[in-house]
Amino acid sequence: MMFNTLLASTIIALVATLSTVSAAIPGKTGALISTTRYCIFLPPRFGDEVAATLHRARVYCNRHIPSAPGARILPTGFIKSVHLTRNTAAGWVQITGRIDRRKYGLKSSDDGGQYDIEHPDGASYAGYRYFVEFVEPNENIYCLRVCKHKRHCPTDRPTRGCKEVLGGDYS
Repeated sequence: MMFNTLLASTIIALVATLSTVSAAIPGKTGALISTTRYCIFLPPRFGDEVAATLHRARVYCNRHIPSAPGARILPTGFIKSVHLTRNTAAGWVQITGRIDRRKYGLKSSDDGGQYDIEHPDGASYAGYRYFVEFVEPNENIYCLRVCKHKRHCPTDRPTRGCKEVLGGDYS
C-alpha cells in the first residue's frame, strides 16, 4: 500500500513538472545555469538584424549544454561580460552585460529587440516557463531573465530595452 501511494505521488509530481516546463525543441530551447553556462537568442544568421528576425531567432550558448539541444556556439568574444542576479524566492535568474556586436556582424544602427516565449516561435528556457531577453546592438548590451512566474518576466514593454525593463549591471 505504501509503495502504491509513493508511486502515485511520484507520477503526479512528474506530470505536474512536465506540464509546467515545455519540451526541449532543438535550436529553440536555451539554458541559464551560471555565468559560465548560459545561452541567448540571436538572429539566425551572421549580420541579420535583431527585430527583423525575431520569429526565426536561434539559441546560441557559450558552450555545449545538454539541456539546450541544437544550440549553436556563441562567436568568440561576442559576450564581453556576464553579471548574474538570482532571486530564489521569486523564482527568477537574470544575466546582463556587454556584447561586441561586430563579432556577429550586428550593425550599430540596429536598435535590437525583445525575445520571449512568443518570439521566436517555440522558444523556451530549460526549467523555466517564461523568459524575456533583449539584445541591443546599438548599445552593445544584452539582458536575459528566466522565470517560474509570468509576473517576473515582463514582456509588455518591447521597445523599452534592458535598462528600463530588467535593470542590472552593464559594465
